[in-house]
Order: sequence, then C-alpha cells, then structure tokens
Amino acid sequence: MPSFLIYLIPSLLYALIAVLQFCVRESEKNWTRFAIVPAFLLHGYALYSNLFIETSEGLNFGIGNSISTILWLIVAIHWIGSFFHNLRALQVPIAALAAVSVLLPRLFPTPHFLSNDHMLAFKIHLTIGLLAYSLFSIAALQALLMDFIEKRLHSAMPTLLKNLPPLLTMETLLFRILGAGFVLLTLTLFSGVLYSEELFGKPFEFNHKTVFAFLSWAIFAVLLGGRHFYGWRGRIAIRSTMTGFIMLLLAYVGSKFVLEVILKR
Repeated sequence: MPSFLIYLIPSLLYALIAVLQFCVRESEKNWTRFAIVPAFLLHGYALYSNLFIETSEGLNFGIGNSISTILWLIVAIHWIGSFFHNLRALQVPIAALAAVSVLLPRLFPTPHFLSNDHMLAFKIHLTIGLLAYSLFSIAALQALLMDFIEKRLHSAMPTLLKNLPPLLTMETLLFRILGAGFVLLTLTLFSGVLYSEELFGKPFEFNHKTVFAFLSWAIFAVLLGGRHFYGWRGRIAIRSTMTGFIMLLLAYVGSKFVLEVILKR
C-alpha cells in the first residue's frame, strides 16, 4: 500500500462519519458510535508507523505527529465517554478535526526526535500531558457547544443539536472534564518543574512556553475554585474555559509551530 494511503483512508473515513452524523436522523445515530472505530484504528496505525517504524533516532514527535496524537486521544476519550454521556453533538467536530489531523504528519513532516523517550518516567510524563491536552480540547468543544445553544435557546435549533441534555447537565459534564484535565495538567507541569533534570536532561527553563502553560493552569484553577466556592457557571465558565484553552494551545502547539515550521529548529 502506498504510504500516503495510510493517512488518506482514515481521513476519508472520519470525514464520511462527520457528514453522515450531520445528515442522519437522531433515531439512526446509534450506529455512528461504532462506525468511527475502523477510522480510529487506522489512524492509530498511521501514527504508529510515523512515530516509531519510520524513524530510528527516537520518538518522532514533530508538530504534525503531536496534533495527530492529541486528536487520536480525543477520539478515544469521546468514544469511551459516549457510553456514559450524551456526546453525539461533539462527534461531528471531533471527526472533522480528526480527518484533518491524520494528514498533518504528511503536511508538516518536520522531524523532532525525543532522545529521552526510552525513560519510563518521561513516557509517563508525556502521556499524562497529552491526556491533559486532549481533555481540555474536549472541554473547549463542549464550551463552544454550550455557548451556541445558549444563544439559540429562543430560536429554532438545528436538527443535530436536538434532544441534547439540559444546559445544566452539560455544564456539570464540562466541569467534570475540566477537573480531570486540571489534575493531569498539574501533574504534568509540576513534575516537569521538579524533575526537569531527570526528564529532559537540563534544568527547568522559565520561557514563553512555561509562562503560557502556567497562565492556563492558573485560569483553570481560579475557575474550578470559583465553581466550588461561589457556584460560578454560565458565561464565566464558557469564557474562562476558552481563555485557558487558548493559553494552553499557545504554550504547546503555538510554540512548536513557531519553532519547527517557521524557524525550522
């Protein structure tokens, strides 16, 4: 099989699922929960091929592979969560984003090898960090969905968004996702600070990446604290979630894009 088909096939499958999920009636949507599995497995194979098989200098974690891995994890978390919560409305944007992300390793083939990927502690640190980014990405999509619904409460709702849980239920789910993501982000940031020498082979550096990361952490900490002590909800929850997510996006994806794509480092 030509190598580009490894990326193209799951991308087309994800795109097809997004279109079908958008078009079919609500009563016919249960099957799409399982239809995404083949695309997810092929996506995983494409990632594995590019992260490990095609490289010999360590884990190739350039920007294309990084974003594709995060979207792969988002699909996995969403799929598991769909058995416990009504997350169907998120499947369209997640499948659409995944369709694009599969192709990113081919569009941005800039290599970035992690020489310390043989260390178990580093693998755990990296996995926890990726899971945190994935959970906050889902939270951001949930916040955008809530914002859209809130603005359309007194007007006709698109078919895709009918039969959704009440906004209060969606808000409760949002804070559960934020809470789990915050725990993982805390572990990622503070393990990176305390054990920088062991994990990365160099002392901790306070640069623009860490500034954005800790700003994001602080925003989520204040939001979760405000929710617990003062019952914050609604617009403040949505805006804080999006602000914190943008800070996190700038810390990781933004930094990698500038360094690897623009500056070619």
